Amino acid sequence: MKVTDTQRNITCIIVDDEREALDRLQSLLGKFDFVDVIDTKTNADAAIKAIVEKIPDLVFVDVEMPRKSGFDVIKEVREQNVNPKFIFVTGYDQYAIKAIKKEAYDYLLKPVDIDDLKETLERYCKAEKEKHKKEMPQTLAKRYRLTTREIEIVELLMQNKTSKEIGEILFISKNTVDTHRRNILEKLGVKSITELLTLIMNL
Repeated sequence: MKVTDTQRNITCIIVDDEREALDRLQSLLGKFDFVDVIDTKTNADAAIKAIVEKIPDLVFVDVEMPRKSGFDVIKEVREQNVNPKFIFVTGYDQYAIKAIKKEAYDYLLKPVDIDDLKETLERYCKAEKEKHKKEMPQTLAKRYRLTTREIEIVELLMQNKTSKEIGEILFISKNTVDTHRRNILEKLGVKSITELLTLIMNL
């Protein structure tokens, strides 16, 4: 199942002491071709270690577990300066307010409904896409020393604008745009606009 285009697959870790619930969620996530479940843990301490070592994008974590709760997992992971998005998965909806206060990205009730899961993943993908779009100019300027004008042209190329259209938007000639395009390709070490866009989408 495909929700939306992503730069790369989303990596996830599932933490739940109930094996049946863990297996069910893993099965549901397996229906999304852009999601990789890179680990599963039934023990909070083992989960903390795995999250810190593997740094996934998302962590699906049960609230009530032996010895340490999902809230403890979040606290200890963040104390080690690792900050994935946490999604609580539990059968107890009274934890919702506390989950929000702990800055959990989302809250899913057991048994997890695939439509609710899809909505959560959609929201995550959209937020990441917007974040990437905002950070891209700064990354290009710092990593490849692109000028402000070159970044403007890259942003328009990402909108599939032609040199003529870019020239009209920026009030410069088509030849000037073409010169900028050549310089951009050279700075990024690619041979075509297709390669350029692929590189940018994977920054």
